[in-house]
Amino acid sequence: MVVTQQEIENRLWDAADELRVAMPEAQYSSVVFPLMFWKYLSDTWEHTHQIFLKENENLDLSAEEADEVEYSNYQTFKIPLIFPGTVAERRASWSSILATVAQHGLGQRVRASLQAIESANPDKFSRLFGSMTWTSEAVLPGEVLASVMRAMDRTPKMHEGNMSHDVLGGAYEYLLKRFSDGSGTRAGQFFTPREVVELIIELLDPKNHESVYDPTCGSGGMLIAAASLLKARGGRGYTLSLNGQEAVTDTAGVARMNLFMHNLTDFKVEVGDTLRDPRFKKPDGSVKQFDVIVANPPYSLKWKPWTNDPRAIGGVAPQSSADWAFVQHMIASMDPKKGRAGVVLPHGVLFRGGQEAAIRRRVLGDDLLEAVIGLPSNLFYNTTIPTCILVFRAPGTKALGRQDGVLFIDASTRFTKAKNRHVLTRTDIADVVAAYHSGSDGNGEAGLSARFVPATEIAANGHDLNVGRYIKQAAAEQEDLGTLIDAYNIARAERQKTEQRMLEVLSAAGIEGFDE
Repeated sequence: MVVTQQEIENRLWDAADELRVAMPEAQYSSVVFPLMFWKYLSDTWEHTHQIFLKENENLDLSAEEADEVEYSNYQTFKIPLIFPGTVAERRASWSSILATVAQHGLGQRVRASLQAIESANPDKFSRLFGSMTWTSEAVLPGEVLASVMRAMDRTPKMHEGNMSHDVLGGAYEYLLKRFSDGSGTRAGQFFTPREVVELIIELLDPKNHESVYDPTCGSGGMLIAAASLLKARGGRGYTLSLNGQEAVTDTAGVARMNLFMHNLTDFKVEVGDTLRDPRFKKPDGSVKQFDVIVANPPYSLKWKPWTNDPRAIGGVAPQSSADWAFVQHMIASMDPKKGRAGVVLPHGVLFRGGQEAAIRRRVLGDDLLEAVIGLPSNLFYNTTIPTCILVFRAPGTKALGRQDGVLFIDASTRFTKAKNRHVLTRTDIADVVAAYHSGSDGNGEAGLSARFVPATEIAANGHDLNVGRYIKQAAAEQEDLGTLIDAYNIARAERQKTEQRMLEVLSAAGIEGFDE
């Protein structure tokens, strides 16, 4: 049976849509992804089990011997029994629990099954399914959960004998995008638009056997894109070592499931606050280093600044915004020989003063920043502000023509309007990548502007990296919203300070009657 991409996507969405009577769309992912992955594991296990039975039907094996042969030579993971030794004993598989959907306590059986799979496969599936709060009757009534499972069971069998991992992974990404399109900010926190991910990965160009790291990995899209791009170019995506850290436990589970669905098994996704508790470390306690580092961190995150951390080159980012702290962590994580990093951030990181300006001065002084690429506004699900991509290279590894300066590219007008946001087309991505590699805009024929700016000119401008300062088209065509807000806040604070001083002077002189 040939399964089409659209067929599996439609049926999975039908299952998700059963949740509409119980919860907002922003919460669908916490239910649908664990159920989908459980079905995938169960279908795969049962398919392999049938092959084992067929190939060993003439052997006289005891139950213990059969179990040893099956798990040594056939299965790559275990689906154990739940409630063993009781009248409720049954295998923790999708089909086994589906047969009980009309019985009371469905959520309890689903939770027990998912927990049993995690416990039986600690190296592969530890903490995979997240908090599973949705298995509580108070959160998701049993009849609704039963409806979701019945609808999802109409999806064709999810094993390699019936569908490819490309189809399966594509279906998973379809749901990620569908949830993000429909639920705005919350989903956008863990899903970066595919075209932005592809652009960053194309710029960094991962190679066979390299290591890739995302310190704020969300659903794992950037890690998967690295392997997909390498495969599309004739490389071996499966040779990449994929590593990510995510602060939210449930989202980390989404990432792990996403990677498995794409048949990528050489990965490690850790849970924790990357700035406060980086989980990838060397034996000496310093942060581990990688060939390719990618990230779309939470913008202007309030955080507890470091007090004594070797990552803080140039100073410590202010409490009001961790943007440069994430950059500092990524710089510390670059392999000294060929490390490169790409990060998406709001334009404010380019020009804000104070501690951030001091960090920029140090980064530019060490010649670590290779390129600044201004993107269109309204590309993301959780913000409409324009963003930019910063590309960094390990110390001393820039190409000769890129040393002692920064390449600026203005791509702010390259987009197509979609239903809820702007999107970058394949042509847009290709043109930006071409401008990045060539260092020029092709005489403006691609609708881009590019310019390599010497470090001396940037220093003369107070280490301001605002794209509009170096490419006039950007300044003329689009006022930077972040710049305007920052300028307004500064002017407002100065006005309030002056007015307060004036009132104090007038009061001291005995002149009253002014409103404070």
